Amino acid sequence: MNNPSRLFGAIGAAALVCTMVTAVPAGAAPVKSNAPGHGICKTSDSPQFSGWTSYEELGSRLDRIEQKSEGRVEVDVVGQSSLGRDLYTARVGSGDRVLLIQSAVHGNERTGTEALLAIVEKLGSSNDAETQRTLEEVTLIAMPMVNPDGGELNRRTNVLSWDEVERLHPQLEGSIPAWYYRTGNGGTDVPGFDLNRDFNPDLEYVPQPEDMPGRQVDAGFFLAPESQAIRDVYVDLRAEFGEVDAVVDLHHMGPCNVQTGGEQDGKHISVALDYPPLGVNDGAAYKEDWPLLDQDKSRRYALAVADGIKDSYGSQSPLAAVGRYLHPEEREYAGQGRSAFAMNGSATVLFEVRGQSNTFGQKMKGMLVKTVQTGLESLIDSMATGEVDTLDGDDFFEYPDYGWDDSAD
Repeated sequence: MNNPSRLFGAIGAAALVCTMVTAVPAGAAPVKSNAPGHGICKTSDSPQFSGWTSYEELGSRLDRIEQKSEGRVEVDVVGQSSLGRDLYTARVGSGDRVLLIQSAVHGNERTGTEALLAIVEKLGSSNDAETQRTLEEVTLIAMPMVNPDGGELNRRTNVLSWDEVERLHPQLEGSIPAWYYRTGNGGTDVPGFDLNRDFNPDLEYVPQPEDMPGRQVDAGFFLAPESQAIRDVYVDLRAEFGEVDAVVDLHHMGPCNVQTGGEQDGKHISVALDYPPLGVNDGAAYKEDWPLLDQDKSRRYALAVADGIKDSYGSQSPLAAVGRYLHPEEREYAGQGRSAFAMNGSATVLFEVRGQSNTFGQKMKGMLVKTVQTGLESLIDSMATGEVDTLDGDDFFEYPDYGWDDSAD
C-alpha cells in the first residue's frame, strides 16, 4: 500500500506527547493523568478554538482552492442551513469510483473540515503520478461543513425549533417532536437536532405525523434542511454514476480513551473506525427490505483506512493508535447517515477522532487533522488502485477496541 502522508510522521510523533484537554466542571482545576503508558490526559475548562476554519473563512478558502486548481476542482452551493448559511460541495476527479465525504455534521467536531480542505487543495494542484491516477480513477465529493450553524456556536446540534419544523412540514403540526430534537439546556440554549439521527434509507421519505417521535433504533425523518441537502447530493450522484461506492462520516469522540490490546495496549487512541450499527446478526433484519446492504464491504473500506494510517506512521507511533469504535452487537442506529446510505449499497466508514474541538481547542490540532488526512488519503489511494476490493473485511476485527482512561476521571 502506498503511504500518502509520510512527511508528517516523525514530526507529528515527536509533537504528540499525549497532552489533551477535556471539559471539567466550571471552576474545577485542571486534572492530569500520568498512568503508566498513557501519557498525560490534561483537562481544562475554557479551551480556545478560534484557530479552526470558520464558516466565513470556508467560502473564501474554497474559492481560492477552486481558482488555483484551474478547472480541476468544482465548488457548488447545494443548499442552505436552517439559518440560511450556504452548504458547499467541492468535487475533484473524473473516475468511475465515487467517494462522498461529509464533515462537521456535529458542529463542534472540526478536524474533518481541515483535512478535507487540505486533500481537495492537494488534488486540485499536484501533478505527481499518484495524484494523476487518483483523478483518473476516483471522483471525490467533499462536504467540508454540513452543520455551519452548530459550528458557529461550537455545539453538536444545528439550530432549528420545532415551530420552524412545523412551518417547513405543515403535515406535522401538533405532532410530538422527534426523539432526537433538543429543546435547549434549561432554557438557556437554542433548540436544534442531532443531525446524525435525521436520515432514512428511503431516500424519498416524507415526514409523517404518525411516525413521530420514533426511537433510537428507528430511521430518521429528514426534518432538517442540512440532512436533506446531504441526501440530495447522494441521490444526484447515484443518478449520475449508478452507485456511490463509499460514504465517509467524520466525527470526534472522547479524549481519554485507551486501546485495549494490540501493539499500543494502554495508549491513548488517536482515531476509532466503524461500520454501520444495524443491530444483531450484522444487520440481518434489514436485508430483506434493503438487499444492497453489505457490511463486509464497509469493513473492507474501514480496514483500508486503518492499514493506511498504520503503514504511514509505523505501528509504534502515537499517530498510529488506531482502533475499532465500540460496536456491541445490539448497537442499532438506523437513522444515522452512514446506516441509511449503507442500506442503499454504499460502503460507509465512521471516523471518531480523539477529543472534541470544544474540549481541547487548538491543542493537538495539527496532529489530529493529519491523522484524519492520512486515513482519507489512504482510502482514496486504495480505491484508485483497486486494493480495497482485495481486502478481507474480517481482518478489521484484528484491530483493538478501547476503554476509558480511569485515571483521567
